[in-house]
Amino acid sequence: MQNEYVTVNLEEGMPLVEQAIKKLTYHINLHKRGGTRAMKVIHGFGSSGKGGRIRVETRSYLASLKRRGMITAFIPGEDFSIFDAQTRLAIDRCGALRRDSDLERHNNGITIILL
Repeated sequence: MQNEYVTVNLEEGMPLVEQAIKKLTYHINLHKRGGTRAMKVIHGFGSSGKGGRIRVETRSYLASLKRRGMITAFIPGEDFSIFDAQTRLAIDRCGALRRDSDLERHNNGITIILL
């Protein structure tokens, strides 16, 4: 597999929150085993404008994984900027992030995960 960086779309097929979290878990495990360094997760912001449940639950789940040491870090899309210390560390670890189309776009519909 050996991709430095992959994108996973959790919105695809309009899943329920539980299905989206299962898909995220599958991809984290798959790509971590395969040596991938980082993942961009597209979870959307929610059509209500208040923030979608998939976004909220994804970030809560990622915080739990980070506390348990199962992922290194995650960066909310709105913080994905070269002016953010965590982003700079992520780019040092995975140079492909420097070319990501969402860098500097403050896109709260995505989250970057460092595996």
